[in-house]
Amino acid sequence: MVTDRRPLVLHLMHRFDTGGLENGVVNLINHLPEHAYRHAVMALTEVTDFRHRVKRQDVEFIALNKPPGHGFWLYPRVYRLFRQLRPTIVHTRNLAALEMQVAAWAAGVPVRIHGEHGRDVGDLDGSNVTYQRLRRVYTPFVHHYVALSQDLGGYLQTKVHVPGGRIAQIYNGVELSRFRPRGSSEVRSIAGCPFGGAEHWLVGTVGRMQTVKDQTGLARAFVRALEQRPDLRGVLRLVMVGDGPLRAQAQAVLDAAGVADLAWLPGERSDVAQIMAGLDCFVLPSLGEGISNTILEAMASGLPVIATDVGGNAELVSAGQTGLIVPAADAQALADAIVDMACAPAKAKAMGQAGRRLAQQKFSLPAMVGAYQGLYDRLLDQRQGKPLGLASANQRKN
Repeated sequence: MVTDRRPLVLHLMHRFDTGGLENGVVNLINHLPEHAYRHAVMALTEVTDFRHRVKRQDVEFIALNKPPGHGFWLYPRVYRLFRQLRPTIVHTRNLAALEMQVAAWAAGVPVRIHGEHGRDVGDLDGSNVTYQRLRRVYTPFVHHYVALSQDLGGYLQTKVHVPGGRIAQIYNGVELSRFRPRGSSEVRSIAGCPFGGAEHWLVGTVGRMQTVKDQTGLARAFVRALEQRPDLRGVLRLVMVGDGPLRAQAQAVLDAAGVADLAWLPGERSDVAQIMAGLDCFVLPSLGEGISNTILEAMASGLPVIATDVGGNAELVSAGQTGLIVPAADAQALADAIVDMACAPAKAKAMGQAGRRLAQQKFSLPAMVGAYQGLYDRLLDQRQGKPLGLASANQRKN
């Protein structure tokens, strides 16, 4: 029996389902050179059909079905799995999975990485002291951190007190061949959408409909935009793709204002690239973010972007050049931005074209994959040169 000597990277997160974090993991697995690394995905709760987005056939998926609460009682099971799988790298994502770094340390995993991908609804601005303290508790067990934005990197240094030398800042990358602008000769077409053609100007969003994404705020802003400019009723249309608790609430806002016939909320869709190509403007009304995959996908699709000034949004959107940045939870400011875009379609289109160029220059998928591979390679080289144990002591031997 020939043993596969490629290093195994075990990606560990709370849940493996539709989302920006999970999409980034899929892109990384699909595009890291197969000869360099093997992969496994472990979810503390469940692994959904989203796993079919992974194109490689050699990836193992493990669901631990953890109920809510602290997961220390899972340590023995996770320890045994680590000893069985023998990963070379354990890469946890976000606070919910961070505690499993203890089990990785106990199992003697050579390289332990933790990624901070975004804000939790209970800590939108990073000021939650309890979350800061929890992260500090686990810091000695982590060799290196990945911050997806400068904002998150600053948080790790100033609030969690992680030395800058232990933090890599890596932006998400977007698949430019999949997300691309609609050609000048292409007819706008979103399957099932009642709007389209030159007579409509579509503003839209894509994402899980949960509190932190604030789609109800976008629904209210859409209503206000039409109240400000009644002449836009014949042209302006709203597309909100995604499912979750806020879907019914957003629909209720539109129903109450009598504009439900001007909006389309189809639920979750798998044809996001086609939906992006059918829009005229993308809006991200989030209350908190890390680095938004959907903003990058919108930019790659040649769309101007209206985004709230949270997390890394302003690092992606160049205000006044590729889109507009507005305060979070401010329906009036968001309505004003929508009106500005809808009333200047040529300017909006130029912003979208500039966004596509920026995505090509700075946020390509090869750039992201190369950065992660470089980090993995470097940490493995360090492991071969000197054992890595508790990060604070650097003395454990396996």
